[in-house]
Parts: sequence; structure tokens; C-alpha cells
Amino acid sequence: MAPTVAARVQAFDWLRGLAVLFMIQCHAMVLLLPDLKDQPLFRTLVRLDGLVAPAFIFSAGFSLALVQVRGAASGGPRWPRVRKTLRRIGEVLAVATLVNWMWFPLLREPKWLLRLDILHCIGLSLLLALPLLVLLAPRPRVLRWVTLLLAALTFGLSPLLEHAPPLDWLLNNNGGSVFGLLPWAGYVYLGASAGATAGLGQLWALVRWLAMIGLAGAAIWIATPWFRDLYPPHQFWVTNPANCAQRWTVIMGVLLLLLWFEQKGAGLVKSAPVRFVSAFGGTSMAAYFFHEALLYFRLPLVGFSFNAWWGKSCDWPKYWALTALLIGITYLLVLLTDRVYRKVDAKLK
Repeated sequence: MAPTVAARVQAFDWLRGLAVLFMIQCHAMVLLLPDLKDQPLFRTLVRLDGLVAPAFIFSAGFSLALVQVRGAASGGPRWPRVRKTLRRIGEVLAVATLVNWMWFPLLREPKWLLRLDILHCIGLSLLLALPLLVLLAPRPRVLRWVTLLLAALTFGLSPLLEHAPPLDWLLNNNGGSVFGLLPWAGYVYLGASAGATAGLGQLWALVRWLAMIGLAGAAIWIATPWFRDLYPPHQFWVTNPANCAQRWTVIMGVLLLLLWFEQKGAGLVKSAPVRFVSAFGGTSMAAYFFHEALLYFRLPLVGFSFNAWWGKSCDWPKYWALTALLIGITYLLVLLTDRVYRKVDAKLK
């Protein structure tokens, strides 16, 4: 009997969990002495950290499409499922605004409400993709090709729309935004194509689809010089399709390894390290908020934050020790939040 896709694909939880750990490590680099930024280790970490955002956004698109396809297959009214999805997206955007409030004086300068960071990008991208996913959810084979085409268009057009006033703040990394919709929304559609495939229920279909995406990405990656010359001057490391392909190719390779581990590593799936990573993956939004707050939000009276006390002052050993402490505190807060969230979610049901 051919293996089927599990009710919850743990490989994607692990991908998000690993992304959270690298994200915390990345943001904690503000603690490093400025002179260390010229060292090879710093540059290597920056390249690895460049996979964090695509992994998060790809996973978000995967989950959204999978939920819609499975809901359509189960029958019943669509509105309760859509309403729950809208509530989840609303939570993402609310936390995104809260993080902006920690960084900027939103009440005095409301313009910062238009600053898009990673959570804004995920929330808005999912919101834009939701109508299409709901419409085509009963036809997952069609949905996966349509979303794959939309991903290709998003990546392909991104270098041409780097400057698109007055929507710079929304479409690209201008106007104070860090994660505009281009090219980052492309990863949502790419993930949705994989989620629609997973909704068909056959594990090997998902594996083949991920491998196909990875091979296509590798081909584009190899053709980097051609893609670099294809467009007028642009930010290659942000919007060029070859750069995006390099990122998603690596992510597909990691995902395929995690899927293999999910099938073959039954004895290790419940081990402490795996449960540790899974906790971050299952509550990644809380992990994002808490580690940002610990890093940057000064507590009243004591004025504590990691950045306030140790910013730009750490050598490598001290940096790794403080990063481990930051991860540990975030982990405890994530576990507490997960308990509270489950109780609230049960009452809302």
C-alpha cells in the first residue's frame, strides 16, 4: 500500500522549528562586536539566515492550501473553515502590528503602520491567496498548477517592479518596509502548490512535486548569469529569480530530508531534540514575538533587553552563550503560550 500524507505533516513543523532557531540566532547577531562582521563565520551565518524567511513563507502557503483542500474534500459548509482561517491571519497581522509598536512610536507617527516586516508579508500574502485557494480547493490538481504559475509570475516580475510608486511600501523593500510582497509572496504560491499536492493524499506525489520544484530551482540557479543580465539594474540578492531559486532549492532539499526522517526515524521522532524543534515549529508566531521582545523591548524600571545590556559588545563565545539563553527563555514562553492558546481555542470552538 502506497504511503499517505499524515494528518499533520511533521516535516513542515520541523522546518519551521529549525527556521525559528536560525531566526533567533540571526537577530541575536546585533550583540556581536562590529569588528566580527568581517569574519568568514559571520558571512556564512548570514547566508544560512537568508533561508529563514523563504522557509517560513513557503510553509505558510503549504499549510493554507492543505487545509483548504482537505476541508473541501471532507464536504460541509466552507464558511466556518474560511472564518477560522481569517481569524488566524488576523492574529498574524495583529502580532505584526504589536512588534512594530515595540520598535516605533506608532501613536505619534502612524506612518510606521505601513512598514511591512515578515509577519505582515505572510499575513497579507495569505489574505490575497485565500480567495483563489477557496475557489479551487475542490480541484487540487488544477490548484497546484495555477499557484505554481502565479509563483513563477511573481518571481519573474519582481525585478521589474522594484520601483512602483506609490505602492513601494507594499510591493518591495522600499518606504521603510523590510519584506514587501515582491518577491516574497511568490513563496506562498510555491508552498500552496505543494500543499495542494499534499491534499491529494499520496506521499510520493508530494515528494515528486517537491523534487520537481527543487530541480527547477537548481536549473534556474545554474542559469544565474543569464537571469542577472535579463533585467535592468536591480537588487539581485532580493528580487532576482535566480537568487530566489537558490533559496527554494536548498529548502526543498531540507524538506525532502525531513520527510524521509519522518518516515524512517520513528524511534527518534519523540526524542527530546525533535520535540524541542517541534515546539518552536508548532508555535512559531509566539516564538517570533517573544524573542523580538526579549531582544529589543526594554522592560520598565530595569530597562532590560538583550540588546540594551549586551548590544555590539560580545565576542563569539559570549554571543553563543547569550543566544542559547535567549532561545531557552523563548522556549519556556512558547510552551506557556501554547497551553493558553489551546484553552482559548477550545473555548472558541
